[in-house]
Amino acid sequence: MTEQAIQHTENPLDTDIQWLEGVGPRRAEVFRKVGVHTFRDLFRFFPRRYLDRTTVTPIRQLQEGIATTIVGRVVSQNMIEAGKKRFEMQVEDESGGRINCVWFHGHQWVRRLFINGELVALHGSPQKFGRSFSFTHPDYDKLETEKASLTTGRIIPLYPGGQAWDRVGLSNKALRHIIYGLFKKYGLLLDENLPESIRKKYSLMEGRIALRAIHFPKSEEERELAMHRLKFEEFFFLQMLLATTRQQVKKTADGLVFEAPGKYFEQFTQTVLPFTLTNAQLKAISDVLEDTRSGYPMNRLVQGDVGSGKTVVAIAAMLHAIDSGYQAAFMAPTEILAEQHYQSLCRYLEPLGLKVHLLVGGQHKKRRTEILNDLAAGDAQIAVGTHAIIEDKVVFKALGMAVVDEQHRFGVMQRARMFDKGQRPHMLLMTATPIPRSLAMTVYGDLDVTIMNELPANRKPIKTLLRNEARRGEVYEFMRTELRAGRQAYVVYPLVEESEKLDLKDAENGFEQITEAFRPYKAGLVHGRMLPYEKEEEMKRFKDGTLDILVATTVIEVGVDVPNASVMVIEHAERFGLSQLHQLRGRVGRGTEQSYCILMADYKQSAEAKTRLEVMVGTTDGFVISEEDLKLRGAGDFFGTRQSGLPDLKIANITQDADILARAREAAFALVADDPHLRIPENELTRNHFLRSAPQSLGMARIG
Repeated sequence: MTEQAIQHTENPLDTDIQWLEGVGPRRAEVFRKVGVHTFRDLFRFFPRRYLDRTTVTPIRQLQEGIATTIVGRVVSQNMIEAGKKRFEMQVEDESGGRINCVWFHGHQWVRRLFINGELVALHGSPQKFGRSFSFTHPDYDKLETEKASLTTGRIIPLYPGGQAWDRVGLSNKALRHIIYGLFKKYGLLLDENLPESIRKKYSLMEGRIALRAIHFPKSEEERELAMHRLKFEEFFFLQMLLATTRQQVKKTADGLVFEAPGKYFEQFTQTVLPFTLTNAQLKAISDVLEDTRSGYPMNRLVQGDVGSGKTVVAIAAMLHAIDSGYQAAFMAPTEILAEQHYQSLCRYLEPLGLKVHLLVGGQHKKRRTEILNDLAAGDAQIAVGTHAIIEDKVVFKALGMAVVDEQHRFGVMQRARMFDKGQRPHMLLMTATPIPRSLAMTVYGDLDVTIMNELPANRKPIKTLLRNEARRGEVYEFMRTELRAGRQAYVVYPLVEESEKLDLKDAENGFEQITEAFRPYKAGLVHGRMLPYEKEEEMKRFKDGTLDILVATTVIEVGVDVPNASVMVIEHAERFGLSQLHQLRGRVGRGTEQSYCILMADYKQSAEAKTRLEVMVGTTDGFVISEEDLKLRGAGDFFGTRQSGLPDLKIANITQDADILARAREAAFALVADDPHLRIPENELTRNHFLRSAPQSLGMARIG
């Protein structure tokens, strides 16, 4: 395509990337793999880091364990076959210092990347061996001597790269030249996509200037201002997506309208419950009552820490639906949890004359037929179950309230199938895994959220202790003290069977050791490879008090409620994630007695594992823990949010930029409230950018 042809396209910025000077078909294929398809996309192909000559550390001044950047020349390379296969490269800088870089087996391809005498920047945390420093698998960037106009003083942008880039000659130098040419020819065509009123209110740099400054900053201050503007912009359009999605749901005013709370609701909350509701429970129930009389389908997420009483809120919501002539469904992620909820509901609701059915896999055909007939005829008011509850054969006469417990364990399509079991039933989603505020504003930004941050008055905070193998005798003696007092204990292992690769104590061997060490007390074993009825029988024995100790894997992570259990011992705690550790700890502390969680950890721990254990010992606040977990794991892995359907963030970071996110959310929701269809002239460019960048389908918002 000629330059003249490009100028005659509807918008030259939408031209295929291969037609940009310096690209061509081969390089275009590499660009497309990272989401760069057009000229417009390349403007937003951001540097992954910057090389600021003022912050480069001379090798002679390196400090062990402190992440840093060094610049030097390759002086030698060696492929070592003996022992652990590895590739080693020595780099020397102007200070005369030398550092060894090591890539172990599987990274031999690195040896084809460098040539002696080449100038490179290395990024990593140096380790000291004797008097010498070493980098293991460092990040690297090749550097070249360039014209002053493209080195932008002392701040050089460094872009994502790899073998595929090297094969087509896309070095950082080549990329900078291509992007520089892009700005020179087409930079003036970039439109401002934020309204002037928002730019002024939030003191934001102009969009075109920000894009130039992010690629070619004249100073560190300018780079930071550009970064702030582009992060705000990215969050702003993400929040626009959520705001318009929520507006679409609210606009569909055909939700079921429930009457005022009736006899079942009143009997449950005023007579049946043996305790007084907490203020947090009252607030959550009030939110549900308000939602169900609004005329819109409720789409509320109730997040509360372990033991905060979410199930009581769910029961109140379901009774409110029954009072209004509808049925209710309660879906849980595991059979153990579904069975437990079923027993709780029967205990509370059968005295009221209500029929509750349990739907799980493997039920007898005759019993399953009876249950299905009752639900279809409306003779049963509530169904509790696993994903079996959303099978095609399950039909409700009039489903009005759908509750999904531990909702993040279900896929979006599973929750959608629950929604389709009725005529736009109200949806109540619950999670005992607290969600960081920043993540809640994105992944769950189109939901109404109720936070339950209060425990029942008779609950005592769980004491968490960190112990190692040398103190095992002390731990066992403490367990015996609790058992002698009539209480029970859990012992949790990370594996079912012994692994040759991982030197961990497994649940089956642990069960034998615990059985021997704690005679005459009785121990049971539960793990994921057992048949459902086997797990249920063992859990029932523990709950009934027939067993004193339950040895288990993380199958008991969610929903197991035994108030008499006062000790939780977690073996190899350094192998568990923060969320898992917090959930496991929540299996104790459910009664009135003081409870304990003992983390048994290996001497050898990674820095991240050490941080996790310190957080666990330092707090029982699930929301504090969730924030730390987000920092450690990143938003992409938290609850598998990559499956959330939201656009990927290119420059903003949910964990680090929560303040910017909050301001961008405020601006986006206010704009949509004032101009729902973005028809005001000032908002035209914002509307165009939003329609161009938003996903084609905003679907699934209704079910979170």
